[in-house]
Amino acid sequence: MSLDLNTIWFILVGVLFTGYAILDGFDLGTGALHLFTSTDKERRIMLNAIGPVWDGNEVWLVTGGGALFAAFPEVYATAFSGFYMAIMLLLLGLIFRAVAIDFRSKRESTTWRQFWDISFSFSSILSSLLIGIALGNIAWGIPLDGDFEYAGRFIRLLHPYALLVGITTVALFMMHGAIYLLMKTEGELQSKIRAWVNPTIIFFIICYILTTMATLLYVPHMSDNLKAFPPLMVIPLLNALAIANIPREIHHGREFRAFLSSCAAMAALLALFGIGMYPDLIMSNPLAANSLTIYNAASSAKTLKIMLIIAILGMPLVIAYTSSIYWIFRGKVKLDSSSY
Repeated sequence: MSLDLNTIWFILVGVLFTGYAILDGFDLGTGALHLFTSTDKERRIMLNAIGPVWDGNEVWLVTGGGALFAAFPEVYATAFSGFYMAIMLLLLGLIFRAVAIDFRSKRESTTWRQFWDISFSFSSILSSLLIGIALGNIAWGIPLDGDFEYAGRFIRLLHPYALLVGITTVALFMMHGAIYLLMKTEGELQSKIRAWVNPTIIFFIICYILTTMATLLYVPHMSDNLKAFPPLMVIPLLNALAIANIPREIHHGREFRAFLSSCAAMAALLALFGIGMYPDLIMSNPLAANSLTIYNAASSAKTLKIMLIIAILGMPLVIAYTSSIYWIFRGKVKLDSSSY
Protein backbone atom coordinates (compact mmCIF):
# COMPACT_ATOMS: atom_id res chain seq x y z
CA MET A 1 0.00 0.00 0.00
CA SER A 2 1.50 3.31 -1.12
CA LEU A 3 0.40 6.57 0.46
CA ASP A 4 -0.58 8.30 -2.79
CA LEU A 5 -3.33 10.90 -3.19
CA ASN A 6 -5.94 8.23 -3.85
CA THR A 7 -5.09 6.40 -0.64
CA ILE A 8 -5.01 9.63 1.35
CA TRP A 9 -8.52 10.46 0.14
CA PHE A 10 -9.68 6.93 0.91
CA ILE A 11 -8.50 7.48 4.49
CA LEU A 12 -9.99 11.00 4.72
CA VAL A 13 -13.42 9.89 3.52
CA GLY A 14 -13.23 7.00 5.98
CA VAL A 15 -12.37 9.37 8.82
CA LEU A 16 -15.34 11.60 8.01
CA PHE A 17 -17.81 8.73 7.91
CA THR A 18 -16.29 7.30 11.10
CA GLY A 19 -16.81 10.68 12.78
CA TYR A 20 -20.42 10.60 11.65
CA ALA A 21 -20.95 7.05 12.92
CA ILE A 22 -19.51 7.86 16.35
CA LEU A 23 -21.35 11.16 16.78
CA ASP A 24 -24.71 10.43 15.19
CA GLY A 25 -24.53 6.83 16.37
CA PHE A 26 -25.52 7.75 19.91
CA ASP A 27 -28.28 10.02 18.55
CA LEU A 28 -29.73 7.10 16.61
CA GLY A 29 -29.18 4.81 19.59
CA THR A 30 -31.05 7.24 21.84
CA GLY A 31 -33.91 7.19 19.36
CA ALA A 32 -33.96 3.39 19.33
CA LEU A 33 -34.24 3.42 23.15
CA HIS A 34 -36.74 6.27 23.29
CA LEU A 35 -39.84 4.12 23.83
CA PHE A 36 -38.22 2.10 26.62
CA THR A 37 -39.52 4.69 29.07
CA SER A 38 -43.15 5.79 29.19
CA THR A 39 -43.20 9.10 31.08
CA ASP A 40 -43.27 12.38 29.20
CA LYS A 41 -40.59 14.00 31.37
CA GLU A 42 -38.13 11.16 30.91
CA ARG A 43 -38.65 11.14 27.15
CA ARG A 44 -38.05 14.89 27.07
CA ILE A 45 -34.82 14.44 29.02
CA MET A 46 -33.66 11.81 26.52
CA LEU A 47 -34.52 14.11 23.62
CA ASN A 48 -32.69 17.02 25.21
CA ALA A 49 -29.62 14.87 25.84
CA ILE A 50 -29.06 14.95 22.08
CA GLY A 51 -31.00 18.16 21.37
CA PRO A 52 -28.06 20.59 21.22
CA VAL A 53 -25.81 18.30 19.15
CA TRP A 54 -27.78 16.05 16.80
CA ASP A 55 -27.94 18.49 13.89
CA GLY A 56 -24.25 19.38 14.21
CA ASN A 57 -23.39 15.68 14.19
CA GLU A 58 -24.97 15.36 10.76
CA VAL A 59 -22.44 17.87 9.42
CA TRP A 60 -20.02 14.93 9.33
CA LEU A 61 -22.38 12.99 7.05
CA VAL A 62 -22.78 15.95 4.70
CA THR A 63 -19.03 16.58 4.68
CA GLY A 64 -18.32 12.89 4.09
CA GLY A 65 -20.78 12.77 1.21
CA GLY A 66 -19.25 15.91 -0.29
CA ALA A 67 -15.75 14.47 0.03
CA LEU A 68 -16.86 11.21 -1.60
CA PHE A 69 -18.39 13.13 -4.50
CA ALA A 70 -15.29 15.28 -4.98
CA ALA A 71 -12.71 12.50 -4.68
CA PHE A 72 -14.53 9.49 -6.11
CA PRO A 73 -17.43 10.74 -8.28
CA GLU A 74 -17.94 7.37 -9.98
CA VAL A 75 -18.68 5.76 -6.60
CA TYR A 76 -21.09 8.55 -5.74
CA ALA A 77 -22.94 7.99 -9.02
CA THR A 78 -23.02 4.20 -8.67
CA ALA A 79 -24.12 4.34 -5.03
CA PHE A 80 -26.99 6.71 -5.77
CA SER A 81 -28.18 4.63 -8.72
CA GLY A 82 -27.67 1.21 -7.12
CA PHE A 83 -28.81 2.12 -3.62
CA TYR A 84 -31.38 4.69 -4.74
CA MET A 85 -34.30 3.21 -2.81
CA ALA A 86 -32.17 2.52 0.28
CA ILE A 87 -30.68 6.03 0.23
CA MET A 88 -34.13 7.62 -0.18
CA LEU A 89 -35.42 5.58 2.76
CA LEU A 90 -32.36 6.58 4.82
CA LEU A 91 -32.85 10.26 4.01
CA LEU A 92 -36.55 9.95 4.78
CA GLY A 93 -35.68 8.38 8.13
CA LEU A 94 -33.17 11.11 8.99
CA ILE A 95 -35.56 13.87 7.91
CA PHE A 96 -38.51 12.37 9.79
CA ARG A 97 -36.32 12.00 12.88
CA ALA A 98 -35.45 15.71 12.71
CA VAL A 99 -39.11 16.66 12.30
CA ALA A 100 -40.07 14.43 15.25
CA ILE A 101 -37.48 16.06 17.52
CA ASP A 102 -38.65 19.58 16.63
CA PHE A 103 -42.41 18.95 16.57
CA ARG A 104 -42.88 16.62 19.55
CA SER A 105 -43.24 19.27 22.26
CA LYS A 106 -45.10 21.84 20.17
CA ARG A 107 -48.41 20.67 21.65
CA GLU A 108 -49.46 19.26 25.02
CA SER A 109 -51.70 16.60 23.46
CA THR A 110 -50.80 13.07 24.57
CA THR A 111 -51.78 11.64 21.17
CA TRP A 112 -49.64 14.23 19.40
CA ARG A 113 -46.56 13.47 21.50
CA GLN A 114 -47.11 9.71 21.29
CA PHE A 115 -47.17 9.92 17.48
CA TRP A 116 -43.90 11.83 17.33
CA ASP A 117 -42.30 9.57 19.95
CA ILE A 118 -43.07 6.51 17.81
CA SER A 119 -41.90 8.37 14.69
CA PHE A 120 -38.63 9.36 16.36
CA SER A 121 -37.90 5.82 17.53
CA PHE A 122 -38.94 4.09 14.29
CA SER A 123 -36.99 6.49 12.05
CA SER A 124 -33.88 6.08 14.23
CA ILE A 125 -34.04 2.28 14.05
CA LEU A 126 -34.75 2.35 10.30
CA SER A 127 -31.83 4.71 9.63
CA SER A 128 -29.45 2.56 11.69
CA LEU A 129 -30.60 -0.62 9.95
CA LEU A 130 -30.19 0.89 6.47
CA ILE A 131 -26.68 2.15 7.25
CA GLY A 132 -25.71 -1.38 8.26
CA ILE A 133 -27.38 -2.94 5.22
CA ALA A 134 -25.41 -0.58 2.97
CA LEU A 135 -22.13 -1.55 4.67
CA GLY A 136 -23.02 -5.23 4.40
CA ASN A 137 -23.67 -4.93 0.67
CA ILE A 138 -20.46 -2.99 0.06
CA ALA A 139 -18.47 -5.75 1.78
CA TRP A 140 -20.42 -8.60 0.14
CA GLY A 141 -20.35 -7.01 -3.29
CA ILE A 142 -23.14 -6.02 -5.64
CA PRO A 143 -23.63 -6.90 -9.32
CA LEU A 144 -22.08 -4.13 -11.45
CA ASP A 145 -21.97 -4.13 -15.24
CA GLY A 146 -19.15 -2.89 -17.44
CA ASP A 147 -20.35 0.71 -17.04
CA PHE A 148 -20.19 0.40 -13.23
CA GLU A 149 -23.97 0.52 -12.97
CA TYR A 150 -25.95 -1.62 -10.55
CA ALA A 151 -27.47 -4.58 -12.39
CA GLY A 152 -30.05 -5.70 -9.85
CA ARG A 153 -33.15 -4.79 -7.87
CA PHE A 154 -33.55 -3.30 -4.42
CA ILE A 155 -34.77 -6.60 -2.96
CA ARG A 156 -31.41 -8.21 -3.82
CA LEU A 157 -29.76 -5.91 -1.30
CA LEU A 158 -31.72 -7.52 1.54
CA HIS A 159 -29.77 -10.78 1.70
CA PRO A 160 -28.98 -12.47 5.05
CA TYR A 161 -25.44 -11.11 5.44
CA ALA A 162 -26.50 -7.51 4.80
CA LEU A 163 -29.42 -7.86 7.22
CA LEU A 164 -27.07 -9.31 9.86
CA VAL A 165 -24.74 -6.32 9.49
CA GLY A 166 -27.79 -4.05 9.66
CA ILE A 167 -29.00 -5.61 12.92
CA THR A 168 -25.46 -5.44 14.33
CA THR A 169 -25.37 -1.73 13.50
CA VAL A 170 -28.66 -1.18 15.34
CA ALA A 171 -27.26 -3.08 18.34
CA LEU A 172 -24.02 -1.08 18.27
CA PHE A 173 -25.86 2.26 18.16
CA MET A 174 -28.22 1.17 20.95
CA MET A 175 -25.25 0.32 23.19
CA HIS A 176 -23.51 3.58 22.24
CA GLY A 177 -26.68 5.59 22.89
CA ALA A 178 -27.35 3.93 26.25
CA ILE A 179 -23.83 4.75 27.46
CA TYR A 180 -24.19 8.36 26.27
CA LEU A 181 -27.54 8.71 28.07
CA LEU A 182 -25.96 7.31 31.22
CA MET A 183 -23.50 10.24 31.14
CA LYS A 184 -26.19 12.85 30.51
CA THR A 185 -28.86 11.81 33.03
CA GLU A 186 -29.23 11.51 36.78
CA GLY A 187 -31.60 10.20 39.42
CA GLU A 188 -34.36 7.72 38.63
CA LEU A 189 -33.96 7.93 34.85
CA GLN A 190 -30.24 7.22 35.10
CA SER A 191 -31.03 4.16 37.22
CA LYS A 192 -33.42 2.95 34.51
CA ILE A 193 -30.84 3.52 31.79
CA ARG A 194 -28.19 1.73 33.84
CA ALA A 195 -30.47 -1.31 33.76
CA TRP A 196 -30.63 -1.06 29.95
CA VAL A 197 -26.89 -0.83 29.35
CA ASN A 198 -25.86 -4.43 30.04
CA PRO A 199 -28.62 -5.93 27.83
CA THR A 200 -27.57 -3.62 24.97
CA ILE A 201 -23.93 -4.67 25.46
CA ILE A 202 -24.91 -8.35 25.40
CA PHE A 203 -27.11 -7.80 22.33
CA PHE A 204 -24.23 -6.11 20.52
CA ILE A 205 -21.63 -8.73 21.49
CA ILE A 206 -23.87 -11.56 20.23
CA CYS A 207 -24.43 -9.72 16.93
CA TYR A 208 -20.72 -8.84 16.72
CA ILE A 209 -19.65 -12.48 17.13
CA LEU A 210 -22.20 -13.70 14.57
CA THR A 211 -21.17 -11.02 12.06
CA THR A 212 -17.47 -11.78 12.56
CA MET A 213 -18.06 -15.49 11.98
CA ALA A 214 -20.23 -14.82 8.91
CA THR A 215 -17.59 -12.46 7.50
CA LEU A 216 -14.77 -14.99 7.94
CA LEU A 217 -16.88 -17.76 6.38
CA TYR A 218 -18.74 -16.00 3.58
CA VAL A 219 -16.77 -12.79 2.91
CA PRO A 220 -13.18 -14.05 3.33
CA HIS A 221 -11.65 -11.33 1.14
CA MET A 222 -12.29 -8.87 3.99
CA SER A 223 -9.37 -10.43 5.90
CA ASP A 224 -6.91 -10.60 2.96
CA ASN A 225 -5.13 -7.33 3.78
CA LEU A 226 -4.77 -8.32 7.44
CA LYS A 227 -3.10 -11.56 6.37
CA ALA A 228 -0.88 -9.76 3.87
CA PHE A 229 0.28 -7.17 6.42
CA PRO A 230 0.33 -8.80 9.89
CA PRO A 231 1.09 -5.57 11.86
CA LEU A 232 -2.49 -4.51 11.05
CA MET A 233 -3.68 -7.30 13.36
CA VAL A 234 -3.22 -4.80 16.18
CA ILE A 235 -6.51 -3.16 15.09
CA PRO A 236 -8.79 -6.17 15.73
CA LEU A 237 -6.91 -6.67 18.99
CA LEU A 238 -7.57 -3.07 20.03
CA ASN A 239 -11.17 -3.46 18.94
CA ALA A 240 -11.65 -6.51 21.15
CA LEU A 241 -9.99 -4.76 24.10
CA ALA A 242 -12.17 -1.66 23.66
CA ILE A 243 -15.35 -3.77 23.61
CA ALA A 244 -14.21 -5.79 26.64
CA ASN A 245 -13.46 -2.59 28.56
CA ILE A 246 -16.99 -1.20 28.18
CA PRO A 247 -18.74 -3.43 30.78
CA ARG A 248 -15.72 -3.07 33.07
CA GLU A 249 -16.00 0.72 33.11
CA ILE A 250 -19.78 0.56 33.50
CA HIS A 251 -19.38 -1.76 36.49
CA HIS A 252 -17.05 0.75 38.17
CA GLY A 253 -19.38 3.68 37.43
CA ARG A 254 -16.99 5.33 34.97
CA GLU A 255 -19.49 6.24 32.26
CA PHE A 256 -17.23 8.65 30.38
CA ARG A 257 -14.49 6.03 30.05
CA ALA A 258 -17.08 3.52 28.89
CA PHE A 259 -18.22 6.03 26.27
CA LEU A 260 -14.64 6.55 25.08
CA SER A 261 -14.23 2.77 24.83
CA SER A 262 -17.44 2.59 22.79
CA CYS A 263 -16.10 5.32 20.48
CA ALA A 264 -12.80 3.45 20.14
CA ALA A 265 -14.61 0.20 19.35
CA MET A 266 -16.62 1.91 16.61
CA ALA A 267 -13.51 3.55 15.15
CA ALA A 268 -11.66 0.22 15.15
CA LEU A 269 -14.60 -1.58 13.51
CA LEU A 270 -14.75 0.97 10.71
CA ALA A 271 -10.96 0.88 10.35
CA LEU A 272 -11.23 -2.90 9.90
CA PHE A 273 -13.95 -2.35 7.32
CA GLY A 274 -11.73 0.09 5.42
CA ILE A 275 -8.71 -2.22 5.59
CA GLY A 276 -10.83 -5.11 4.35
CA MET A 277 -12.15 -3.12 1.40
CA TYR A 278 -8.91 -1.43 0.29
CA PRO A 279 -8.35 -0.62 -2.55
CA ASP A 280 -11.96 -1.37 -3.54
CA LEU A 281 -14.70 1.14 -2.84
CA ILE A 282 -17.61 -0.90 -4.20
CA MET A 283 -16.89 -4.54 -4.94
CA SER A 284 -18.59 -6.15 -7.91
CA ASN A 285 -20.02 -9.60 -7.23
CA PRO A 286 -19.74 -11.90 -9.15
CA LEU A 287 -17.63 -10.02 -11.73
CA ALA A 288 -14.77 -8.64 -9.63
CA ALA A 289 -13.26 -6.96 -12.70
CA ASN A 290 -16.13 -4.45 -12.62
CA SER A 291 -15.32 -3.31 -9.08
CA LEU A 292 -14.87 0.39 -8.37
CA THR A 293 -11.50 1.11 -6.79
CA ILE A 294 -9.74 4.18 -5.45
CA TYR A 295 -8.02 4.41 -8.85
CA ASN A 296 -10.65 3.79 -11.52
CA ALA A 297 -13.30 5.81 -9.64
CA ALA A 298 -11.14 8.79 -8.64
CA SER A 299 -11.07 12.37 -9.85
CA SER A 300 -7.95 13.68 -11.57
CA ALA A 301 -4.74 14.04 -9.58
CA LYS A 302 -5.05 17.83 -9.85
CA THR A 303 -8.56 17.76 -8.39
CA LEU A 304 -7.47 15.48 -5.55
CA LYS A 305 -4.56 17.78 -4.76
CA ILE A 306 -6.71 20.94 -4.69
CA MET A 307 -9.37 19.21 -2.60
CA LEU A 308 -6.71 18.00 -0.17
CA ILE A 309 -5.62 21.60 0.45
CA ILE A 310 -9.26 22.58 1.05
CA ALA A 311 -9.69 19.62 3.42
CA ILE A 312 -6.56 20.57 5.38
CA LEU A 313 -7.98 24.07 5.83
CA GLY A 314 -11.58 23.00 6.49
CA MET A 315 -11.24 19.99 8.77
CA PRO A 316 -9.90 21.98 11.75
CA LEU A 317 -13.01 24.20 11.52
CA VAL A 318 -15.34 21.19 11.62
CA ILE A 319 -13.43 19.70 14.56
CA ALA A 320 -13.36 23.05 16.39
CA TYR A 321 -17.11 23.57 15.87
CA THR A 322 -17.93 20.05 17.07
CA SER A 323 -15.63 20.35 20.10
CA SER A 324 -17.04 23.74 21.12
CA ILE A 325 -20.65 22.50 20.97
CA TYR A 326 -19.87 19.52 23.17
CA TRP A 327 -17.95 21.70 25.62
CA ILE A 328 -20.75 24.26 25.88
CA PHE A 329 -23.43 21.61 26.46
CA ARG A 330 -21.41 19.33 28.73
CA GLY A 331 -22.91 18.03 31.96
CA LYS A 332 -26.29 16.62 32.92
CA VAL A 333 -29.53 17.51 31.13
CA LYS A 334 -31.70 20.13 32.82
CA LEU A 335 -35.15 20.88 31.40
CA ASP A 336 -36.29 24.49 31.02
CA SER A 337 -38.80 26.51 29.01
CA SER A 338 -36.66 26.31 25.85
CA SER A 339 -36.17 22.53 26.00
CA TYR A 340 -37.67 20.17 23.44
